[in-house]
Amino acid sequence: MNKAVIIGSGLAGLASSIRLAVKGYSTVVFEANGYPGGKVTVMQDKGYRFDAGPSLFTLPHLVDELFTLAGKNPKDYFNYHKVEVACNYFWGDGSCITAWGDKEKFAGELEEKLGVSASLILSYLQHAADVYEATHPLFLEKSLHKWGTYLSSSTIKATTQLYKLHLLSTLNQVNEKKLKHPKLVQLFNRFATYNGSSPYLTPGVMSIIPHLEHNIGTFYPHGGIHSITTSLYQLARDLGVDFHFEEKVNKIDVQSKQATGIWTEKGFYKADIIVSNMDIVPTYRQLLPELRAPEDILNQPRSSSALIFYWGIRQQFPQLDLHNIFFSSDYKEEFEHIFQKESVSDDPTVYVNISSKEEASDAPKGCENWFVMVNVPPNTGQDWDKLIATVRERVLKKLSASLGVELSSLIEYESILDPRSIESKTSSFQGALYGASSNNRMAAFLRHPNFTSKIKGLYFCGGSVHPGGGIPLCLLSARITCDLIA
Repeated sequence: MNKAVIIGSGLAGLASSIRLAVKGYSTVVFEANGYPGGKVTVMQDKGYRFDAGPSLFTLPHLVDELFTLAGKNPKDYFNYHKVEVACNYFWGDGSCITAWGDKEKFAGELEEKLGVSASLILSYLQHAADVYEATHPLFLEKSLHKWGTYLSSSTIKATTQLYKLHLLSTLNQVNEKKLKHPKLVQLFNRFATYNGSSPYLTPGVMSIIPHLEHNIGTFYPHGGIHSITTSLYQLARDLGVDFHFEEKVNKIDVQSKQATGIWTEKGFYKADIIVSNMDIVPTYRQLLPELRAPEDILNQPRSSSALIFYWGIRQQFPQLDLHNIFFSSDYKEEFEHIFQKESVSDDPTVYVNISSKEEASDAPKGCENWFVMVNVPPNTGQDWDKLIATVRERVLKKLSASLGVELSSLIEYESILDPRSIESKTSSFQGALYGASSNNRMAAFLRHPNFTSKIKGLYFCGGSVHPGGGIPLCLLSARITCDLIA
């Protein structure tokens, strides 16, 4: 039986292990941490449970298909439901909008609160759906670095839609032209953050992202986002995948342009196939130091990172839901600070996720578990201790003013995650959440392929390679990678 080694047990690594086991490979996963999941992990303390990483779940069929592929019933491992409210939005002037899961109801809310036509919103969302359906088989489900991809019927169909992709305009320019109302533009500009980019730089094709949330839906996995990790890990184990935790890979062995195995501190492990789920930059810098690296790809500007406060709050807030956004007063300045000044603006947008709204057991009775996130630049040597203290004060002031409480007095538990700890815990270069940013109209083609033509038997998956970061794209990355493997 051929042997496959996977480096890293993030979601893409777990999904790859499942797919390769189904293909008949004897599969072994090596993980430097003592737990699976990468960024999709969990924190529990003093009665509070927090999903430590991603908090938004879309395209649940990408998880289900792994169980179906393995001949299992997904519901025996993993369950979820569609949420009624996709997100609540708050502005400093006191106005707020509920983004209902039902798109017609959402459009009606925007018409009532902002005075824009509901038909305008539905038309915008329909356009996003049309372009997504025409292009995702090419840009999200196949390698962009194989000639065969461009000879398929789906590619021909996609090319007929290229004029709709707004590749020569930024997302902000598209939204200003189509939506006009400043609050509406800001609301739809925020979808650039789903791949760690700026709406003032990323191409207008990103206007298809709202399709996932508002046409298909936002979902909540029972047991929290971390249940994606636990269910896939269990499936992999049931398929015979072997896991080596707390065993860091130090080097990929290459002989005569063929990957032959890996070295850890415990010795050498032979392999016929190697898949690296590690960030592509440290994969080259640390595991392939003797190979000439693709510097033009590795030196692409990084995506944004995150500063996250995990707060146990001794009060419940009925005006908040699972997902909540408190917008900045100057969105453009906020992104200029992140990507040009490598800092954080005086008035950052704040995202608050409260999973206890869906599962009361995630917090003590009468309390809530707040995952409070601010988009920040990747780690390039900033004084993070000073920045964290400053941002914390500004976030507390912003949220307290919006909610009419003195929030600091309600915090009974706190933990903090910043770009430095993201980098150290997950090997994400500079703590960037999505690898390279998409602040370039050619960004999709500048991501590293899921393979290398220089070394036979070596493949790559995860958020730092094609097609990108975030739960759905990482799962698609695993599919693309394993489809390349015979």
